[in-house]
Amino acid sequence: MPESLPIMLKSLRLPAFHQHHQDYQQQSIDRSWTHCEYLSQLCELEVAQRFQSRVLKWTRESRLAKGKSFATLQIQELPASIQQTVIGLKDNTQWALQADNVLLIGPSGVGKSHIAAALGHHLIEQGIRVKWLAATDLVQQLQHAKQELNLMKFMSRLDKYRVLIIDDIGYVKKTDSETQVLFEFIAHRYESGSLIITSNQPFSHWDQIFPDTLMTVAAIDRIIHHATIIEVDGDSYRRKHQAKMT
Repeated sequence: MPESLPIMLKSLRLPAFHQHHQDYQQQSIDRSWTHCEYLSQLCELEVAQRFQSRVLKWTRESRLAKGKSFATLQIQELPASIQQTVIGLKDNTQWALQADNVLLIGPSGVGKSHIAAALGHHLIEQGIRVKWLAATDLVQQLQHAKQELNLMKFMSRLDKYRVLIIDDIGYVKKTDSETQVLFEFIAHRYESGSLIITSNQPFSHWDQIFPDTLMTVAAIDRIIHHATIIEVDGDSYRRKHQAKMT
């Protein structure tokens, strides 16, 4: 084995090759692998490790709640129609690549945020970049960027995320400045990136978010044009889930 090989592998940024090529060399001898089989095994290991590293990195930067995944989602507690829709979104993630949206609407505690986070974790595992943003925090960041004359730059930086999860849009305060930047953000994402939005307010009450009727209609139109709408109602999912834990 050439002494320069570890240096070359490090230079080529092939950490799995660097770490395991000697072990795999012995395996190739023991199992009579061809050169191609030996190389293929190392390539598969490199790809797998890179994918796992990317999932870990994207999960950290996503700010998704760690405990809210499909593994912990008590999906059987949801109505059958909602179960079917959520499973459909999970099984076919093409909607995220087509810049389609998902809206989760319902009162507090029915599982909207958990469903959104579970979808987010699953999308990352499928190689789709996701970012979680509380609606009030997003609006504050948008306002600050606009004051600094950097609104477009800030919104463009979020374009690297295929899917943005905007949690609790109904808690955005109804002021002209907040409404304007939020509308500009929704217009910017239209047909260019997916949004998963949770709201405790039905569409009929969105005039409490957008004080201008025309702006309300325009915002809703852009969001629902290519969207799956999930209306969650009934007993509090959070309360039922906590009851099972006690």
